[in-house]
Amino acid sequence: MSSGTTETTKRTLAPTVTPSGHPARWIALGVLTLALLVVTVDATVLGLAIPFLTADLHPSSIQLLWIGDAYSFVIAGLLVSMGSLGDRVGRKKLLLTGAAAFGALSLLAAYATSPGMLIAARALMGVAGATLMPSTLALIRNLFTDPRERSFAIGVWGAVSTAGAALGPVVGGILLEHFWWGSVFLINLPVMAVLIVVGARLLPESRDPARGPWDPASVLLSLAGMGGVVYAIKDLAAHGFSPAALAAGAAGALCLAGFVRRQLTLPVPLLDMRLFRNRGFSASVLADLMTVFGLAGMVFFLSQFLQLVQHRSPLEAALAELPAALGAVGTGLVAGATARRLSVRTVVSGGLAATALALCALATLRPDSGYALLGASLFVVGAGAGFSFTVTADVILSSVPPARAGAASAVSETAYELGAALGIAVLGSIVMGGHDFTAGLRAASAVGAVVLLCGVAVAWRFLRGQKL
Repeated sequence: MSSGTTETTKRTLAPTVTPSGHPARWIALGVLTLALLVVTVDATVLGLAIPFLTADLHPSSIQLLWIGDAYSFVIAGLLVSMGSLGDRVGRKKLLLTGAAAFGALSLLAAYATSPGMLIAARALMGVAGATLMPSTLALIRNLFTDPRERSFAIGVWGAVSTAGAALGPVVGGILLEHFWWGSVFLINLPVMAVLIVVGARLLPESRDPARGPWDPASVLLSLAGMGGVVYAIKDLAAHGFSPAALAAGAAGALCLAGFVRRQLTLPVPLLDMRLFRNRGFSASVLADLMTVFGLAGMVFFLSQFLQLVQHRSPLEAALAELPAALGAVGTGLVAGATARRLSVRTVVSGGLAATALALCALATLRPDSGYALLGASLFVVGAGAGFSFTVTADVILSSVPPARAGAASAVSETAYELGAALGIAVLGSIVMGGHDFTAGLRAASAVGAVVLLCGVAVAWRFLRGQKL
């Protein structure tokens, strides 16, 4: 790297960072959480809108799954590429560009006139969402240099994520009782406008000073690889073994293998595979993937159970799910301090075990089940997930230097989104394949509990001795 480039980088970063972190870091954290708020609101509000858009657009069962899955599927395929792009061109620049695109595409989704148009809009929103998610965590890694402050900031980030997941259905429920289903996407527009205006003024720019060129071949291999694997799993789960699904899965696996091989040969790869040599990093990523996989089916279909089976209004269904958010917000804010007092593996393993037990309780749901069982179970689900997700995010970010924060956070978010896509595909097929909707939901909760218990074993074995 030339001395001129070095001096430019110093001039970019030096005025904004002090030994204790960015001087306006807490205000900047509030701005960053707006981006996360939009992404989580958008993901959760769709579950409430499904019955309404189904009545209007008449999607097939496969189209319905794609409406729910296309967003996560595209994000999972592009997060690593976009995280690396942010490290290269600037995380603030990528965040604000993605915010503008996300707002415009939300407008397209709101006025979709066919299932295909809505699926396409959701997929393009996934492209824009992939620019937002790694940028928020990467900027937090650079804003907060003190480990304890960073742990608390990540806790706030996680708490807002969960609050957004709860706020989305509540706001969506109010909208759906007064407006058409497309209105749930329009709530993205004012939040994105605030993010762009305030973020442009407050957020510091940061990038990798040793950045290399962005490799289009790696981007295509990543997207094709993830796409092939996810398509194969979705098709196998819905229809059983077929030559097309097996071919797609094999092609996807080959593309992912090619992606990994290419990263090992590039001077400056999109994803530094050496990150996975860190045991804490790898274990945290795997635990996140298994956790989201185990929860995805229950989260996506619970709103439909509350409305279609228990005949609650959209707003009543949203309010019924609030205990999960309350539990996650409470534990997320204290997760870092608790992990330092006890241990990382105790907090992560304990959180996952509690979540698994709560899913076991949900596996006993009946159409006439009272709210006490549901509310208590959801509170424990949220509390356990709040402990686990917050600590694993902290481990992942603290395992890498600030210059690689974008790539590291992209891997973390990829695990989350891939787990969601696979969970909706596999556990969604279980729900749809049951003798009735309630029986399917019970089965999905039971399978999710088993997956989470496997996550407990992974965390307990591989997070031994891990520090924050």
